[in-house]
Amino acid sequence: MITYFVYILQCSDNTFYTGITSDLTGRLESHQKGKYQNSYTYSRRPVELVYYCEFTDPNKAILTEKQIKKWSKSKKQALIAGEFDKLPNLSKKSFNK
Repeated sequence: MITYFVYILQCSDNTFYTGITSDLTGRLESHQKGKYQNSYTYSRRPVELVYYCEFTDPNKAILTEKQIKKWSKSKKQALIAGEFDKLPNLSKKSFNK
């Protein structure tokens, strides 16, 4: 059974990168070494793994990665901090009058 990882890296410029892989160790090494010059993380190294979750269903992993990529920085920070109770409210838009 293959395990898939959805992960979040914190880049040196304090932005986040979200990705998916079946080889977390190898993928982190690729990010750190700058294996792909056109990648988002290449010019933002070093990177730090700040969150990951595991899946056995690749479709669920892909959907989760896509979902997290759409999140705001504050919502990603709450996920990383394990503040799951804050996630629903961070999804709501604020409409000021």
